[in-house]
Amino acid sequence: MSLWQKSGNCWEAAAGPWSSFIGYNGFAPPGGKQEGDGKTPTGIYGFGSVIYGNAANPGVHEAYQPIDCGDWWDEDSSSSTYNTFQDLSCDSAGQTTPDPAFDNGSSEKLWEETNAYPSFAVIDYNTSPIVKGAGSAIFFHASLGHGTAGCVSVALANLDWFLRWMEPSQDPLIVMGTTSEITRF
Repeated sequence: MSLWQKSGNCWEAAAGPWSSFIGYNGFAPPGGKQEGDGKTPTGIYGFGSVIYGNAANPGVHEAYQPIDCGDWWDEDSSSSTYNTFQDLSCDSAGQTTPDPAFDNGSSEKLWEETNAYPSFAVIDYNTSPIVKGAGSAIFFHASLGHGTAGCVSVALANLDWFLRWMEPSQDPLIVMGTTSEITRF
């Protein structure tokens, strides 16, 4: 992964290259991503307006939402809240109350993912409009040293650097795909 920024009419390297991981099944072609396929969608995407995390704010310019018990990402494609952040309450045993209707076994308990999600940015894939079954929870997060379920991950130090560097007023984008694919974007 490499970061680029525009300076006048030219693009210049801002950071990287960094080792990174994508979906454990590689890239999905444009329009080919499906829920649970283990592929990272190809294309050009923005980032959500909120950065989330289980750790302290690393110094982001966007709104920062600390994750706590009961914070989920709905990945149930039959749910009315599919591919959105959901904030539920937890009981004293750390269980959400009531048990969410969208927890069909695929939704993420974000508060339990402390290694991958000390902080993370939502990649604006399948967010507007949301297409049921086209994939959800595509994040830019900390690496666990192996392929992801469809996200992009880098070492935590690089992730935190990026999140501090990313300036929302500059409309940051992520371009995902093979070298031959990204030249088409």
